[in-house]
Amino acid sequence: MLRDRRGRVLLAERPAGKHLAGGWEFPGGKLHAGESRLAGLRRELEEELGIDRVAAHPLIRIAHRYPDRHVLLDVWAVTRYRGDPEGRDGQALRWCAVEALEAAGLLPADRPVVTALRLPLRIAATRTAGYRIDPWPGPRGARLRGAACPDARAARRAAAGGADFLVLDARLAPRSLRALCDSVGIPVFARGLALARARALGASGVNAIQRSGGAASSSG
Repeated sequence: MLRDRRGRVLLAERPAGKHLAGGWEFPGGKLHAGESRLAGLRRELEEELGIDRVAAHPLIRIAHRYPDRHVLLDVWAVTRYRGDPEGRDGQALRWCAVEALEAAGLLPADRPVVTALRLPLRIAATRTAGYRIDPWPGPRGARLRGAACPDARAARRAAAGGADFLVLDARLAPRSLRALCDSVGIPVFARGLALARARALGASGVNAIQRSGGAASSSG
């Protein structure tokens, strides 16, 4: 996922003859066998867009099942790069403001990226102008609905029930966190891990809400 100096993100149209042709997605491709995530990212950026990655970090992992196939997207935010993006596979490209992504015709598997882009890297409050976090199910409203989850089972229930993102109240073992992130397809904020480690396991960020009297404090 590329951003320009104006904060817009780059979208690519699926070419004619390919699966879901005509839909818009965040540019990317398949990881080769034995290839590291960063090596695959660099190769795909060069092959598809003709640019060279300078700085990037994991954003979100998304599992999605289409009627005819299952996909796992490992989405990275590319924050610095060299070159000017061009559609080397003949795909149309366009820059889109984050606020306009909901109406951009994104493929279903790519839509959780929009939520991840609207959230901070560190969740430090249970209420802001853009989201609110409650024990699930929380009240509906215009803001994103985050679910405060005591464990992985509760997190999966909240994801299945329609939560926009998950905020873990307890630290999960690395294997359990990775499995959760791979299965729910929405942003997960881990507790008790450094940001880089949480992202390496598939989380979108970390839960940094200060606990007060054994419970998360509210602000905003």
